[in-house]
Amino acid sequence: QVQLVESGGGLVQAGGSLRLSCVASGRTFSYYSVAWFRQAPGKEREFVAAIRWGDGSSFYADAVQGRFTISRDNAKNIVYLQMNSLKPEDTAVYYCAAAYFRDATMTTETYNYWGQGTQVTVSS
Repeated sequence: QVQLVESGGGLVQAGGSLRLSCVASGRTFSYYSVAWFRQAPGKEREFVAAIRWGDGSSFYADAVQGRFTISRDNAKNIVYLQMNSLKPEDTAVYYCAAAYFRDATMTTETYNYWGQGTQVTVSS
């Protein structure tokens, strides 16, 4: 079992930056693949970025490639999502999700642990 708590959301102007944090408690965090998803009002939850357990490799949705960076600090049980050059279309609730001893994917079904979400609002 692992519990996830996101933080770092807020209101920012277009072109600005935010860094989200996902703090985990419970099992050894280094064995979890972790992903960020987001959900805008009236839309389905969509994949943003993921980082694998083990080699720590990462991949991104096309919409955020080159602007967002996911990273992890296993010693502190934290995964970060650095978001730069934010756009109004990035506005959503951002969720952290984890999967124990599984490869990271872009689908929500892979992840069985979820945080409560943090709101990101980008004004134009």
